[in-house]
Amino acid sequence: MASTSSGYGFRAVNELNGTPYAGATRQFLIDPAGYGTNIYNGSLVALSTAGYLEIVTTVGSSAGNVFPAGVVGVFVGCSYVNAQGQVIYAQYYPTGYAAPTGTAITAYVIDDDRAVFQVQANGSLAQTALGMNAILATAQTTSTGSTTTGNSNTQISTSTAATSTYAFRIVGFVNMQGFSTIGDAYTDVLVKFNQSIHSYTNATGVA
Repeated sequence: MASTSSGYGFRAVNELNGTPYAGATRQFLIDPAGYGTNIYNGSLVALSTAGYLEIVTTVGSSAGNVFPAGVVGVFVGCSYVNAQGQVIYAQYYPTGYAAPTGTAITAYVIDDDRAVFQVQANGSLAQTALGMNAILATAQTTSTGSTTTGNSNTQISTSTAATSTYAFRIVGFVNMQGFSTIGDAYTDVLVKFNQSIHSYTNATGVA
């Protein structure tokens, strides 16, 4: 039973058609001069107008809190060259890290706009939440995760609605005995990006 708040960000489970997630990612660059925010495994990320990857800092609701047009998916790690010339594969991007001259910081992102993700809510969700739209419980920041594990602790809000600007659609529950069931104190659910939210299905480009 999910009786404690233990957010873990977004974890890919499968495709919307039920096909298992096969581990596919796309590579994006993080500003080699240094980006001033930690990006944790399981964090939502977007392309900036400069073409670099950044963390999403809105909750995905409405009235100034919608997601940016460049939202591309979920961050699952990065690689970069350290000061000794060694290639480091990391669970998270450490805030402010600047790449040595002539090298890049490469982020790995699950950018499939039809991917289904498992995520924990910040409270209880009943069967009536199925088919509703959801937003993040709190905005992501440099602190919404652990620098020890490298994992995000992002959760979705229990304040679901039919509102079209909300970022996610709840498509199922993680109904697993001993882990989570419908209506648990902190319910684990399955969500996907709404069509108008993900950059690949949103007709508005990054600007």
